[in-house]
Amino acid sequence: MTQSIPSDKDPASATAGSARPDAGADATPLDEHEIAAIIFDSISEGVFTVDNTCRITAFNRAAEGISGFLRQEAVGQFCFDIFRSDICQSRCALRNTMANGKEMHDARVTILTRDGRRVPISVHTTLLRDPRGRVVGAAEFFRDMSALENLRHELDNARQFGKLVSSNQKMQKIFGLLPQIAESECNVLIQGPSGSGKELVAEAIHNLSPRKDNRYIRINCAALPENLLESELFGYVKGAFTDAKRDKPGHFLLAQGGTLLLDEIAEMPVSLQSKLLRVLNNGEFQPLGSTRTLRTDARILSSTNRDLLQMIRQGQFREDLYYRINVINVQIPPLRERLEDIPLLIDHFLDRLGRRRRKGIRGVSSEVLQRLRSYDFPGNIRELDNAIEHAYVLCAGNVIRVEDLPEHIREATDAQNRRLPPDSEEAIIRDTLQRAGGNRAKAARELGMHRSTFWRKLKRLGIKD
Repeated sequence: MTQSIPSDKDPASATAGSARPDAGADATPLDEHEIAAIIFDSISEGVFTVDNTCRITAFNRAAEGISGFLRQEAVGQFCFDIFRSDICQSRCALRNTMANGKEMHDARVTILTRDGRRVPISVHTTLLRDPRGRVVGAAEFFRDMSALENLRHELDNARQFGKLVSSNQKMQKIFGLLPQIAESECNVLIQGPSGSGKELVAEAIHNLSPRKDNRYIRINCAALPENLLESELFGYVKGAFTDAKRDKPGHFLLAQGGTLLLDEIAEMPVSLQSKLLRVLNNGEFQPLGSTRTLRTDARILSSTNRDLLQMIRQGQFREDLYYRINVINVQIPPLRERLEDIPLLIDHFLDRLGRRRRKGIRGVSSEVLQRLRSYDFPGNIRELDNAIEHAYVLCAGNVIRVEDLPEHIREATDAQNRRLPPDSEEAIIRDTLQRAGGNRAKAARELGMHRSTFWRKLKRLGIKD
């Protein structure tokens, strides 16, 4: 290795790129040092070598391009003075390789270029030995990962909308419509099962709307008795009832110019629905105990996990109110219909927990992913979030294992595994392939399998279509 990477102190290396410009039939053959120098400068990856003191001894053309330093500026300097990476002082890749003799592969590092830009690189290190086998230094090969990181960032942005995370086709369609919905200023009804993310959709609509700089207020219609809910919405004046010691503005007034989310609107008593309808019709309302009519221009968003049309048929919800709140309808699918989102959501929750608690958990085992994908999640995303936090707290290593999961999920998936017939794997794979439209790569991702593993299973099970 030492023979094949020339020192930049060798004159041959300084002229390697332009050696023999008029070479022809009578040109003097290149010697081995010149050939090595040409090869060294032809490598597309950045390469530099250091001696046992970590001083740079060689620096190729790609290294110049990535770092911004010319080789004559770099050679003779300590590598940490040139690259100034985030691991130089504590976990230097080259120093660790020379200390323990172990190569480092695909280590992710961020360096500072000559002009102060932060550039992500992927690093590979190896020892350099002389003909007697003695370590005389080390070499580092590195690639600029900026384009890949930018692509990954764009992909993450496509999968994330505010606090919402999804690659599901239905959710992606909602993501595409949310800016238009937000801009429209009309009333929106958000429907979906409990824990599916209805409140996050409402928050995203507010944050994208012209009202984003004004208040966003959420009131849970199921959490308050009728008289208290009415006073919270409309407010009251002093003396309106026994404990009314002073005037209190309601949420319709507090949300003036902003957005009011009526969460679980299906639980609102019918008698109160008529008063809400008046506000939606003309923006007018009266605080409790007052004869004065006030006006509000708060935008009304509503959410529910109930079937409002069925409630209308049963006389539990006003039909005219339904059409007032349902100018635009957003339907959030349950998690069981978004299985491809489970790995994304796990990463999202672990990233959030890692920033808050700094425990260093990298991910979940393949068995955990399989269990979570087979679980029904009646509590939807909220339940998955709680399950991952539970496992995060109990996890003693850097990968979450089955025993770290909540007991009810372990028991449910244990029972399910015992009920599975011998051909269940084939049925699951065929069903996943059908949902993926025959796209094998997509089906493998949805099942949490590596593509080669998935293809081997297809071959073993005789699945061709």
